[in-house]
Amino acid sequence: MSFNIVEFLSSIFDLTAGDYLAGVWGDAPWVSIVLDIIGILLVATIPLLAVFVVGWVERKVLARMQDRIGPNRVGGKYGLLQMVADVVKMMTKEMIVPAGADKVAYFIAPGLAVVTSALLFAVLPFAPGVIGVDLNVGVFYILAISSVSVVAILLAGWGSNNKYALLGAFRAVAQLVSYEVPMILSLLVPIILARSLSTMDLVEAQTIPFIVFVPISALIFFISSLAETGRSPFDLLEAESEIVAGFHTEYTGMVFGLFMAGEYMAIMFMCGLFSTVYLGGYQLFGLEDWVLANGFAIGRGLGLLILLIKSSLVFFVFMWIRATLPRFRIDQLLNFNWKFMVPLTLVILLSVALLDRVIVDYLPGVGEAGRAGIHFVVNMLIGVAGVEVLRRSARRQRQHHNDLSPILAIAENEGDPIVVAEVEPAHDHHEPVPAH
Repeated sequence: MSFNIVEFLSSIFDLTAGDYLAGVWGDAPWVSIVLDIIGILLVATIPLLAVFVVGWVERKVLARMQDRIGPNRVGGKYGLLQMVADVVKMMTKEMIVPAGADKVAYFIAPGLAVVTSALLFAVLPFAPGVIGVDLNVGVFYILAISSVSVVAILLAGWGSNNKYALLGAFRAVAQLVSYEVPMILSLLVPIILARSLSTMDLVEAQTIPFIVFVPISALIFFISSLAETGRSPFDLLEAESEIVAGFHTEYTGMVFGLFMAGEYMAIMFMCGLFSTVYLGGYQLFGLEDWVLANGFAIGRGLGLLILLIKSSLVFFVFMWIRATLPRFRIDQLLNFNWKFMVPLTLVILLSVALLDRVIVDYLPGVGEAGRAGIHFVVNMLIGVAGVEVLRRSARRQRQHHNDLSPILAIAENEGDPIVVAEVEPAHDHHEPVPAH
């Protein structure tokens, strides 16, 4: 089989370039190695290049939402080359290493942040039959690799020899470790429904998207993904108005840019993972399979387009939340996780496991639509009960705060307000005693 440039370009659009090159080069041992290297470079490089587009889109959308102009100088009135200019600026800026820094930890941290974000894309199914590697424990691989980002943050904070960076690293790790728990528990729900840990199997099992089965579980995973990527209102990883810039306070130039690239790559992956696990991934009611079955090779390209559209919609919600919600305090963030999210996720997980077993054993004739309807009703009931518990808890906290709040009285004394001393609450039948 001879090489034909037109057929090769067509195979690129069909996402079958690997099969075409294998047919041209033959079955020599080196062919599979070269194709694997090309696949690795593509999976690692394309998300890194996509950071330029994603960063520009976010800046323009946030500017529109907040009634600002946004990038409009570099690359014409739309600022199309603004991200390129930012990268050039970072590459040409002086790289300042703090005195007394642990240089090994200092320089490993940003590289580790980018590498872990790139490795996640290896198990993300992009289209029918298009995946880096279809592991039968793909979800476990994702959880294992994403946990390494905690190590990168600790290395950055410790290696910088800066108390602000170390404080930011400790706070970031507390957030990441805490929100990994509901994220893992919420991921177990679609795993139970699909009976598989493979990301490809998760997509193929969704004749009806799992968000219809378990919308509350999908919401919990979405909130956890916001916290895991450090997005508002969980952006305490940086909190530049409070602790300078968090764990990367002492990073300048391109090493700082690596942290930003790793963050945006992680955001893109989380949007893709949410689409894969809860929105059916590259599937659109079997349209891509119908196209493939009828001899149209564009079925794979159509599947990739469907996944990109779904992921873009999820990312739009990411941006929307960032543009509108204020930042949580660290105590609010952790209380919300451990006192509400984790218990609610445990209840949903147990209910889905038991209910699905009952449906399979005792109601085999309800079909996939009936199964989805039963899970949806139970999931919504649990969600309503959880919101009611949260409402009552917030009401008790407000009441407790009002009971213990200091009594402030303002008296007129030549026009200046006077704050009366704080008064302790009464004990038994005794009168209140002024606090000392």
